[in-house]
Amino acid sequence: MKRILFIVLAGLLSLTQLLHAQELKCDIRVNSNKVSGTDRTVFQNMQTALYEFINNTKWTNVNFKTTEKIECSIAITIKERTGTESYTAELNMALRRPCYKASYTTPILNYVDPYFYFDYLEGVPLDFSINTHMSDLTSTLAFYVYMFLGLDFDTFSPNGGTPFFEAAQRVVDNAQSSSQPGWKAFDGNKNRYWMAENLNNNAYAPLRQFMYQYHRLGLDVMSEKPDEGRAAILTALENLQTVYNSYPTCFFLQLIIEAKRDEIINVFSEGTQQEKTKASNIMKLIDPSKSSQYDAILQGGTKRG
Repeated sequence: MKRILFIVLAGLLSLTQLLHAQELKCDIRVNSNKVSGTDRTVFQNMQTALYEFINNTKWTNVNFKTTEKIECSIAITIKERTGTESYTAELNMALRRPCYKASYTTPILNYVDPYFYFDYLEGVPLDFSINTHMSDLTSTLAFYVYMFLGLDFDTFSPNGGTPFFEAAQRVVDNAQSSSQPGWKAFDGNKNRYWMAENLNNNAYAPLRQFMYQYHRLGLDVMSEKPDEGRAAILTALENLQTVYNSYPTCFFLQLIIEAKRDEIINVFSEGTQQEKTKASNIMKLIDPSKSSQYDAILQGGTKRG
């Protein structure tokens, strides 16, 4: 795939052009069931506008084939209409990646962002610039697009997502002028600010090494060489342990665990007893609140609860 060989400079990112062969195949849904007394047409038009903004914008200088597009979804649940054009909502995001020579798609990110406050006026074009904060709506969506791109590219080449994480950081920096939560360090320890910080901070570099080793050297190999792929995934788990030992509350580490917990259990339901024991011990250490679930590794299947 092109992403395996992709090398790009942040300054070459095409951020506002509307072209063909875009990078994302993103399903957008706007749920307005919690809002009463409002014409539903506005939410239908909002959904269409957001779909076109994300899927029709050319975010990189790479040409993607239709079969190469990054699969993701964003569900926007409107909590309240606070003004004629103002809304409070939450974002539920999912990013997936196909595995080489397999019908299986692996989860990369599953995350709910509860800090989504924005203005939307029907018929007004959705504008975004990497150089300035134009609106909380487009900046938030662009931030997560760059996160999707960065995470996906990291799984295909070592640190391949760096330009996109840097772009996401620029979005956060510009949004410091916003009065809305989610953009600043003091808004909490689980928000856009800390997601960008973690992925641009060399202290957490083993997490990005994990993304490449787990997916490209692990899952992509398992259809033909399951033992080799599983061994690579076990080594990748050691990167998570390295970060946990120094930074046990790291936000992005927690996001990885949430996305990969069930998959890791299933991967190591096969393999040697030594692999099962080591994988179980690592996961129980770094995910202590769900420790009992990893007993399923030794028992050969997924245990939920």
